[in-house]
Amino acid sequence: MGKKILIVDDSAIMRKMIGTTLQKADHEIVGEAKDGIDAVEQYKLLKPDLVTMDITMRGMDGFTAAGEILQFDSNARIVFLSNLNQADYIEKARQLGAKGYMNKNSTEEILELIEQL
Repeated sequence: MGKKILIVDDSAIMRKMIGTTLQKADHEIVGEAKDGIDAVEQYKLLKPDLVTMDITMRGMDGFTAAGEILQFDSNARIVFLSNLNQADYIEKARQLGAKGYMNKNSTEEILELIEQL
């Protein structure tokens, strides 16, 4: 059985690509957010099983949004998907309590990680 997933990315094209990949693996996309502010609001309304979170977005970045979501629900499962592979970003994601940090173009690894959560 698939997971209910909230996709957070400032790029509509990237949200669609991630969504298509996840739906093909029988996951349900329950919402999409274009920035961190929208992500926090949607998380509270939708209570998804998992959030895929971009880092760099206008308004509120992904790290700030993840922190707010985790304050609201300490059991939230957040996976950062970014094209930024710098070690300091990966470490910050771990410190926040994220369940993973992957390059958003690594489709197979993303699916493997999500299946494990």
